Amino acid sequence: MTSADVRRAPEAAPSGRHETAQRLLDSSATLSYDPATEVDWETPLDKDFHGASPEWSTLYGTSYWAEMTPEQQKELTRQEAASVASTGIWFEMILQQMVLRDFYAKDPTDPAFQWALTEIADECRHSIMFARGAQKLGAPPYRPRKLAVELGRVFKAVAGGEAAYAAILVAEEVLDVMQRDWMRDERVVPFVRTINNIHVVEESRHMKFAREETREQLEGAGAVRRQFNALVIAIASYFIVSSMVNRDVYKNAGLDAERALREAKNNEHHKSMMRSSCAGLMEFLGSCGLLTKPAMVFYKRANLI
Repeated sequence: MTSADVRRAPEAAPSGRHETAQRLLDSSATLSYDPATEVDWETPLDKDFHGASPEWSTLYGTSYWAEMTPEQQKELTRQEAASVASTGIWFEMILQQMVLRDFYAKDPTDPAFQWALTEIADECRHSIMFARGAQKLGAPPYRPRKLAVELGRVFKAVAGGEAAYAAILVAEEVLDVMQRDWMRDERVVPFVRTINNIHVVEESRHMKFAREETREQLEGAGAVRRQFNALVIAIASYFIVSSMVNRDVYKNAGLDAERALREAKNNEHHKSMMRSSCAGLMEFLGSCGLLTKPAMVFYKRANLI
């Protein structure tokens, strides 16, 4: 082969990852939102509405729920929605740091690099949106318990590859299913429905990329690595899901916190809702070889399987 032949050789075909990233960039350019202008921040909170679909409340279906007044039920769902939003902010900050670290000093002309920055920009807007939404719901700042915060600090500093992207996927998929219900539910206060719609539309692109990255990172991974990261992902998932509803929501809704905690812990309806919301996610993790026996212990504890 001559040097001229080398110069004329065709470039390698774009990888599936490259093509996915380019499609996501194109989609983002076509359909993205600015929460500062899309959400009605000015209209005062109407307390005749729920903050979330009542069926997603941790007390729905319990004897305590049946005893509560409609006003108490609505206040509880508003506090729970604010807690979920606050947990979302916490994990989105972890996500942003992991993605930035993954793409540090990589090729900026790569569509995957540009998509990573686009995703981070989305997450920044979502976090501000969630913060303003929680504030408008009349809730105090909810934070995960200290152990979860410190473990998150370690996880965001050391997690990489499939451990990072699969954990991102778990957080996004769980939120996605419940928010799809909330955004369609006319019992939910309108500004929360708008927030959920924005998040569902934009997170669908993030989930697509997280799935692609998880598969890509696992190519050629050995059994030991899969076993180890499957467990790391499951532990991270447990702390993410168990942090969604802060125990203080019951006190702030004017309920007997001890009784509420006890009934929420044993609420089979809520456990069933969580399991059904994660059926597709568990199928995906299983197809990647990440649903090991040790991992399933934590998914069962989190009521994800």
